[in-house]
Amino acid sequence: MTLEVLDIESLDLEARGIARREGKVVFVDGALPGERVLARMGRSKPSYDTARVERILRTSSQRVDPPCPYFGVCGGCAMQHLEPAAQVAVKQRVLEDALAHIGKLRSQRILPPMHGPALGYRYRARLSVRLVRKKGGVLVGFRERRGSYVADMASCLVLPPHVSDMLMPLRHLIATLSKPDRIPQIELAVGDTVTALLMRHMEPLLDSDIDLLRDFAQAHNVCWWLQPKGPDTVHPLDPEDVDRLAYALPEFGLRMPYRPTDFTQVNHAINQVLVSKALSLLDVQPQDRVADLFCGLGNFTLPLATRAAQVTGVEGSAALTDRASDAAKRHGLQDKTRFATLNLFEVDVAWLRGLGHFDRMLIDPPREGAEAVARALVALTPDERPRRIVYVSCSPGTLARDAGILVNEGSYSLAGAGVVNMFPHTGHVESIAVFEAV
Repeated sequence: MTLEVLDIESLDLEARGIARREGKVVFVDGALPGERVLARMGRSKPSYDTARVERILRTSSQRVDPPCPYFGVCGGCAMQHLEPAAQVAVKQRVLEDALAHIGKLRSQRILPPMHGPALGYRYRARLSVRLVRKKGGVLVGFRERRGSYVADMASCLVLPPHVSDMLMPLRHLIATLSKPDRIPQIELAVGDTVTALLMRHMEPLLDSDIDLLRDFAQAHNVCWWLQPKGPDTVHPLDPEDVDRLAYALPEFGLRMPYRPTDFTQVNHAINQVLVSKALSLLDVQPQDRVADLFCGLGNFTLPLATRAAQVTGVEGSAALTDRASDAAKRHGLQDKTRFATLNLFEVDVAWLRGLGHFDRMLIDPPREGAEAVARALVALTPDERPRRIVYVSCSPGTLARDAGILVNEGSYSLAGAGVVNMFPHTGHVESIAVFEAV
């Protein structure tokens, strides 16, 4: 494979440098914008080439030494070699480009990015487990970058320190179980007072295995959950652990119970900032009636209920709306909240109109976005529309598409948009946007 000198123009969301060679895009592993590199050319596709850095000829001022010794091998992080503030700037550029190219619009105001801790932030993770005898036994960790093998890692800087310290004990524990080769993964969920470990096991556990799990739980302050078959078989090893897992929203006096399989934000510190910012942008008034679409466990619904007259949460999962309703009752908010279970990807204006008028609306969809909701909103008459919408997104592309529907139909203006650095050192772009009725 040939060596080429390349000038790096920008960065993609896999943290590959982007260069051009004879008019063709080249994705360069290990390169940063502004650098000149000697790169070894790799695969050639009709529309792009790939390469990897052999030597840096001109170094970016934003390059830093990766803090993790496994960076470059482990696939958990992609941007540790880029200064954290520069990572945020890259994500902001991705958001602005998506709004411009997909939505054909520009935000009236760029919201300040939401920052949090760059290390020790990852309170949710799926750890792969693999018995690899030639590497000395069981591996527990993230998969290797651009590969299916499990990285041989003894620690992880983006996991909370107490979880990082558990990786080697977990390897030893799994190796001592009766069927270590039949345990493919462990899901992690860190709550405020306890850490839950959900083990997928393909063979029944023996009594001796259960004893080992309980000893580990006592030594490391964890509670075990087990999944012998499909998702509906998930259960706590000890029934009294069923409600131990929870996270706090202290600004609103809330404690939010959840199960290890429920969707919650990976970064609890940023989630607290995000909830506070979303309510501030909505500017909820005591007399307002508010809708929270894709409400999940009520992460926004319950805080909204402490500020508004009435909040309606809608979500596609009955398990989540049931838990949201239970949490509302625990906090004495049942009279100010109601929850409905519905597929929000198939709604129309008649359904939305049937809910009655909302003064404000919060939308927090999965990666697929909220196209049906956006089309229903623009079909409302001006008097029927919510005056303000806050849209929390985990995909710049679908946010831009839906923003284009809301704005280009003439119903709303895009008053502000900005990024939320929910996943430092990765290419994941979380963002928030606020729309005003026109």
